[in-house]
Amino acid sequence: MDDLNFPDVVAYAVPAFVTLIIIEMIIARRTRRGSYEPRDTFASLAMGFGNRIAGLIGGGALVYVVFDWVYQYRLIDAMPIAWWTVVLCFIVDDLAYYWFHRIAHERRYFWASHVVHHSSQHYNLSTALRQTWTGRFSFSFIFGLPLALIGFPPEMIVFVGAINLVYQFWIHTELIDRMGPFEWVFNTPSHHRVHHATNPRYLDANYAGTLIVWDRMFGTFVPEDKAERPRYGIVKNLATFNPLMIAFHEWIGIARDLMTAKSLREVLGYVFGPPGWSPDGSRMTSAKIKERWRRLQDGEEPPAPAQAPQPAE
Repeated sequence: MDDLNFPDVVAYAVPAFVTLIIIEMIIARRTRRGSYEPRDTFASLAMGFGNRIAGLIGGGALVYVVFDWVYQYRLIDAMPIAWWTVVLCFIVDDLAYYWFHRIAHERRYFWASHVVHHSSQHYNLSTALRQTWTGRFSFSFIFGLPLALIGFPPEMIVFVGAINLVYQFWIHTELIDRMGPFEWVFNTPSHHRVHHATNPRYLDANYAGTLIVWDRMFGTFVPEDKAERPRYGIVKNLATFNPLMIAFHEWIGIARDLMTAKSLREVLGYVFGPPGWSPDGSRMTSAKIKERWRRLQDGEEPPAPAQAPQPAE
């Protein structure tokens, strides 16, 4: 690593991804634990392929150019290239990822890219490959800029970010149960199943990349409850497996809402408010869904009528 020749770990991991998906398919078919739906799996693979293409046609280069520009103003001028700086960079990057991931659920502009990853109603290893095509071009990488400003070289930042991404592949499975003390520190399949669930109990929880300690520290940790099986997808699920609709449906939704905006407040609300925001409060945000669920649990509110409008994403 002394010459900053950090490998492309995602490219090296792809054969392992494909192999493990096939193995999981076989196990799921034989044990009936977990589920695969051919059209859904194809859509996830298409989204993963498109994500790599987006990086090759300029998205990855854009990230590196911006990181390199910020790096020239670094606070620490001589960051050594050593194993301990890579570990330190990984930890700081994982913290930055937590905040990116959390804000990507709380602000619609970033959710428009991230929603792609949550759009599958199945939870298996192929779901890990269901990645955005627009994340780099919508500047989601800005959450990593503080690392370059601190003084971590751009190559190192990209490298640890890729390791974090590869780590998250294996936690997208229903075949692995709870993992004991390992779960106190690290993100696991159990923790991440909660994150992908749309049950009100589980909404807005477990944003960890590799280290679950950030969720425990910032109050967003929710354990998986054996009595309540996660329901996967988004609050208003897509009725299509079309990769183009999966990639762009929320951006299209934002554009439609902006056409009805009557003030700057409404423009900002539709773009940077929480997903589901509306000027009159008629749509359901995840915070409203969770609050209503709590009231129902406490017996403070009767169930909604059968014809109640569906919440937005």
